[in-house]
Amino acid sequence: MSHPFSVDLAIDGHIHTRLCRHAEGAMEDYVKAALDAGLRKIIFLEHLEVDIHSRRQSWLDPDDFAEYFRQGRRLQKKYRGRLKIGIGVEAGYNPQAIEDLQHTLARYPWDTIGLSYHFYPMAGMHYTMVGRNREHISALQARGLDRVAEDYFRGLIQALDHITCDKICHLDAVMRHVPAFQLNGHHLDLIDTLLERMRTKGVALEVNTAGFAIRGQPHPCSQITKRAIQLAIPLVVGSDAHHPAQVGRFFERLPHWFQSMFSRS
Repeated sequence: MSHPFSVDLAIDGHIHTRLCRHAEGAMEDYVKAALDAGLRKIIFLEHLEVDIHSRRQSWLDPDDFAEYFRQGRRLQKKYRGRLKIGIGVEAGYNPQAIEDLQHTLARYPWDTIGLSYHFYPMAGMHYTMVGRNREHISALQARGLDRVAEDYFRGLIQALDHITCDKICHLDAVMRHVPAFQLNGHHLDLIDTLLERMRTKGVALEVNTAGFAIRGQPHPCSQITKRAIQLAIPLVVGSDAHHPAQVGRFFERLPHWFQSMFSRS
């Protein structure tokens, strides 16, 4: 069966390294892993957050980004003709620091900008909406997960009005480490608004295969991805690798996953 979309499984568009403080391995380790996996291109997508107050830093600071570009340029030259290497960023939206985020993004010549929304503000602190930290999850549960998810999707919609980006990363990853949490009808309406905004602005949807390890299917789920395909939103694939062994992980599952999405009644 043919489908009205295409996705390039020879490109891993979402890779982190030890520079982000919660991944393992140097940039070149990931390059070698990509060559071993037979990929044609990878895009490093290191974390950028602005004015986030959290007990643990999980993103790069300015000195880290300087080293990131030094190493990235060196690897682009070293592996030219063998592997295309992009130097990108996963920009975390902060509705309380929009101008600072815009200015920081403008300082660097990114190959790709992925947009995410990771941290929820409460009482002067920020709590991750997409992580497995139990303290953070408990705080967000106390706030109300439906409310947190609503704010998450509204935030991404707002972000598209302020942040120029190429793609949205792991769109439905909010509270992904709370197995009992389910998106409700209001959330799905917000997601549809977000997808319409993405189509208007020419922003791609990332199919993030890290979801296979968490819930047995990528981010976003088949319902959301199918709607994006119906809207002719471009799809790109990323492993969200945090270890060299994760480069291109689960890409081999995607053809069957896409096929089953369209074969369901």
